[in-house]
Amino acid sequence: MELPAVSLKAIILVHWLLTVWGSMNYLFPASYAWGNFSILAVGIWAVVQRDSLDAIMMFLTGLLLTVLTDIIHVSVFYPSNDYLTDVKRFSIGMAIFSLLLTPASCYFVYQMYRERGGEYTFNIGLIRAGQDRSTYEPIDQQDASPQWPDPSKAAPHPY
Repeated sequence: MELPAVSLKAIILVHWLLTVWGSMNYLFPASYAWGNFSILAVGIWAVVQRDSLDAIMMFLTGLLLTVLTDIIHVSVFYPSNDYLTDVKRFSIGMAIFSLLLTPASCYFVYQMYRERGGEYTFNIGLIRAGQDRSTYEPIDQQDASPQWPDPSKAAPHPY
């Protein structure tokens, strides 16, 4: 069963709205808002540069990291039952909903990464895992003639 395609703009808009609602009551520290909004800025970069694998990969990695940071924020800063007002319940509920929605967003962003030409494996480092190295050309073995004269050969006399 094929899932319908979801727009990257829609993913960013939904997570932006949930982050705004989740941080509107100053229940979480500023790191919650900074972390989520900075990842959404990387998502905007992925929207602007449609052909960039780096942008979509960084957005996907950031979304995966926000899962961890959001779990920490919700678990550490969840108030006791005596201090829960309706606004705090709403704010925490939106933060938890954003957290629950993030894995689905990661799946859709990963599909976009594949559509842009990304590999099944994540690219870390200079040489990709599974890359065909037969096209590798070392730069220290050049076929062209050297640009400078060989110092071991004597220079011809000008006269």
